[in-house]
Amino acid sequence: MIRLDNIGKQNGHQILFIEASAVLLKGEKIGLVGPNGAGKTTLFRMITGQDEPDEGQVSVDRGLTIGYFNQDVGEMAGRSAAAEVMDGAGPVSEVAAELKELEHAMADPDRADDMDDIIARYGEVQHRFEELDGYALEGRAREVLAGLGFSDEMMDGDVGKLSGGWKMRVALARILLMRPDVMLLDEPSNHLDLESLIWLESFLKGFEGALMMTSHDREFMNRIVSKIVEIDGGALTTYSGNYEFYEEQRALAEKQQQAQFERQQAMLAKEIKFIERFKARASHAAQVQSRVKKLEKIERVEPPRRRQSVAFDFPQAPRSGEDVVALKNVDKGYGSKRIYDGLDFMVRRRERWCVMGVNGAGKSTLLKLVAGATEPDAGTVTIGGSVKMGYFAQHAMDLLDGERTVFESLEDAFPHAGQGALRTLAGCFGFSGDDVEKRCRVLSGGEKARLVMAKMLFDPPNFLVLDEPTNHLDMATKEMLIAALSNYEGTMLFVSHDRHFLAALSNRLLELTADGIHQYGGGYSEYVARTGHEAPGLRS
Repeated sequence: MIRLDNIGKQNGHQILFIEASAVLLKGEKIGLVGPNGAGKTTLFRMITGQDEPDEGQVSVDRGLTIGYFNQDVGEMAGRSAAAEVMDGAGPVSEVAAELKELEHAMADPDRADDMDDIIARYGEVQHRFEELDGYALEGRAREVLAGLGFSDEMMDGDVGKLSGGWKMRVALARILLMRPDVMLLDEPSNHLDLESLIWLESFLKGFEGALMMTSHDREFMNRIVSKIVEIDGGALTTYSGNYEFYEEQRALAEKQQQAQFERQQAMLAKEIKFIERFKARASHAAQVQSRVKKLEKIERVEPPRRRQSVAFDFPQAPRSGEDVVALKNVDKGYGSKRIYDGLDFMVRRRERWCVMGVNGAGKSTLLKLVAGATEPDAGTVTIGGSVKMGYFAQHAMDLLDGERTVFESLEDAFPHAGQGALRTLAGCFGFSGDDVEKRCRVLSGGEKARLVMAKMLFDPPNFLVLDEPTNHLDMATKEMLIAALSNYEGTMLFVSHDRHFLAALSNRLLELTADGIHQYGGGYSEYVARTGHEAPGLRS
């Protein structure tokens, strides 16, 4: 279907691909992985013809339909979300538009002379519309939007009034409704809540076409793909299996390559030692010459490329009292909508609560109440003795001073810290080399999230309140964060839609549902085992 043969590609001074090859076959589901900036988006753009390789060839079968979703959704306004989605449904939307034009023409008295031709054409177009299952189009569009979390009101409202995250969902729905031969999805799991993520997972598992996607959600990737294509050092390497299998195979291959490299280095050292020892002796001249020639012919084994992964060690947080926060008889609402009515909730030292509930259930509101970012309408929120709180909220990224560089931002926060310590901190959170000199206003969402987190964790609080901390983080940063938080001695209250993060870090779970609030003592894994589902909105 799609072949990349010996492609080469350079962006400015950066070489992305060198004689790289890969293939996407009919019905295959491939995960595309590689560090940030490795060329994943460039690869998608070359497949869609938006970009050309400098060398080699990208071959796409004739007549193949490709649906490409990326993070740049463009302008959307003036139509309902449902209409916007239907407009992207490929040939059927074009046929629907012609059908509508012909209906207007039939009602136009000025075109009475052409009526026979118009009616004949209308019959042809209507037949084609039926062949394409056009009359079911709106129902299918609404089904996809509902799966991605849209209410009926949002489907019928002006798409221009939606936030950027919801517009992304509209753009994704267009591709899903289109049912192309091949879907190219660049981070489709971004901006989705857990219920929508699980619905999308199910949709893509049932999709009969070919799929190539990137995602920073390892569980999502694991359950959908059966092949991994890795971009690393300009090469494309294909692994059969899901993401977990790929990680195991890559680690094994690196271990074998390292052992092979070490064996060869030992052999070379031995040969060189012999040559150095006997090169001045005429009696050994033939042997020395023979070994020199042998060394020249040996193909050198390269050591495995070391991936930059820096571990972040928490300094020890000061100990808090046993009762960290207590909410008693708390009421909270916005306008006529009641969020909490008489809520009682207690967090104790070293508990790690994850909070779950469908959109609008009050997850972020609970975190804001605990952090003091909003006040209860009634009842009390009491923070315990010796509690030092760190609160990560999405809006925290908007509070960074755009004119300060990453390093200056860290220096402002920690004026007494040494430069070396701050550079190490920056490196742990993915800012290496010249990245520390970037101004905050040019940072991506992921970079801002990493900087805010670095500032929060350098001098660690003993109570972390985290609202979607993994939203913009890549897999490597998530793994670093999970490893760091696993060793964290303090208390946590957090919201996340990343199942790997939830399972790794929670030991308590608070579920907010329409029929009340439920607590589970063993964290996310116990919740899944006891309820039989992975999110509250999937309760049957």
